[in-house]
Amino acid sequence: MRNDRLKELEEELIFILGQEKVFTDEKKTRLYSQGIRVGSGCACAVVFPKSLIEFWKILEICISFDKVIIIQAANTGLTGGSTPDGDNYDRDVVIISTLHLDNLVLLNDGSQVLAFPGTTLYQLEDKLLPLGRGPHSVIGSSCIGASVVGGVCNNSGGNLVNRGPAYTELALFARLNQKRKLELINHLDIELGTLPEEILNNLESLNFQKDNLPVSSSNASDNQYKFRVRDVKSDTPARFNADRRRLYEASGCAGKIAVFAVRLDTFVIPKKEQVFFVGTNDPCQLTLLREKILTTFEHLPDMGEYMHRSYFDGSYKYCKDTFLFLKFFGPSFIPKLFALKRRLDQIAESINFLPSHPSDRLLQFLADITPNHIPPRIREYREKYDHYMLFSTSDESINPTKELLKIETSNNEEYEYLECTKSEGKDLLLHRYVAGAAPARYRIVNPDCSGELLPLDIALPRNCESWYEILPSEILCQMAESFQMGHFLCMVFHWDFVVKKGVNVTKLKSQILQILDRNNAKYPAEHNVGHLYKADDCLASFYRKLDPTNSFNSGIGKTSKKKFYK
Repeated sequence: MRNDRLKELEEELIFILGQEKVFTDEKKTRLYSQGIRVGSGCACAVVFPKSLIEFWKILEICISFDKVIIIQAANTGLTGGSTPDGDNYDRDVVIISTLHLDNLVLLNDGSQVLAFPGTTLYQLEDKLLPLGRGPHSVIGSSCIGASVVGGVCNNSGGNLVNRGPAYTELALFARLNQKRKLELINHLDIELGTLPEEILNNLESLNFQKDNLPVSSSNASDNQYKFRVRDVKSDTPARFNADRRRLYEASGCAGKIAVFAVRLDTFVIPKKEQVFFVGTNDPCQLTLLREKILTTFEHLPDMGEYMHRSYFDGSYKYCKDTFLFLKFFGPSFIPKLFALKRRLDQIAESINFLPSHPSDRLLQFLADITPNHIPPRIREYREKYDHYMLFSTSDESINPTKELLKIETSNNEEYEYLECTKSEGKDLLLHRYVAGAAPARYRIVNPDCSGELLPLDIALPRNCESWYEILPSEILCQMAESFQMGHFLCMVFHWDFVVKKGVNVTKLKSQILQILDRNNAKYPAEHNVGHLYKADDCLASFYRKLDPTNSFNSGIGKTSKKKFYK
């Protein structure tokens, strides 16, 4: 009976989408049911709607067959939140890939945008550039090719302190109410009609006023963040996923509703930009520098990124291929590269004598034999120091940053800064941008010593001064490799570990989280709970309110995977 129902489901999906847009073979579905770092499980089908109407109809079918629905865009989530988690669901899982739903609409001459489910940050940045505007997040994302809607759903971003994390109160989304009725809710503040198909047709055909839209009373960005981050005496973090101030419908929903579109603010691109690179062996100097910038500057730097030598070296060694592809072929080439990698790995699975992850091993080999890609002056700092700061400044923040760095580093041999040339600045930002892929690549090319990945996404209190020594040596000695960096101005850190083989990861993580709790930290900070973290009571309650039947992304945040959360 079960197989008959699955066959019936497959037939209905194919009727709507066509055979080529419905995957049920395990070899094909695995590419989408496995996360880029963690998480995997079975999916009875992976489907690819080509229009918003098809997306809506697929939702209706999945609900009628009582399936768990996971909505996935680029599958770049670092905590496994866009894939199944094991095989202990009480219903079959269907993954809906929104990659083909990538429309992007400029509103009010580009002061705002309307992004569809599959729109990427690359697309958004590229379309806004000719208008002299930019999105909430440009560089600093840990995920190459991340989607705009995915960022909103997971409260991502925030390293651009003057723009804030991804947040909006303006969204078009579908939810399943307590009576298992699918509702389409239009909170875009754009008149699109009343019935679901009318609304979706009008949206997709752009049958609405795109310019001279009335100003909405609802927020389309986190406009308070640049003030909140300045409170360096606060014993609470500046931002974290469970912050109830920034949980609103699509924002922070973690896939518990089906988001069709979000409306977001855009930002004026600066006229002049300057990157500064700071090196020191005394991290206390960076703490003092941060405090002076946040408390005395009228205009903050756009970005203040910390890199420990571990992540600087990790990016150099394990992310060189991505760096070179982005530098010479541009962001538009990356999806093609990923597709080629997936295809190569898929073919290799049928050849028994080939090692796992052949595409990564090949790319690593090619990277190892290419010349050093880091600018010479940056390499000098790498040899001299263990701690680095990268400040991206613009317009009114350039001179104050330069003057402060001059004063702070004068007569101090353990503390220097470099005013980067334009090309050095671009390379340095790109070096930081690609760094997040280092732990996974390390594990692939060092299988003999590597156990599981343990990525930690942590928001420390704004008044924390011991950020560089929170984890003791008895914890760190259990790691095959450690990678540490952070968005320093807001005290959000990425501590990504490759655990030694044989170490009990569950026990080790529990010990680390207890230490973080004692330090009043919050976790995760910006990539959402996924299946790695337990959602606190506030966040779990938010999920249940959005999805009372537990049909969307069941089990997220270690909540129940069962229907109605039983």
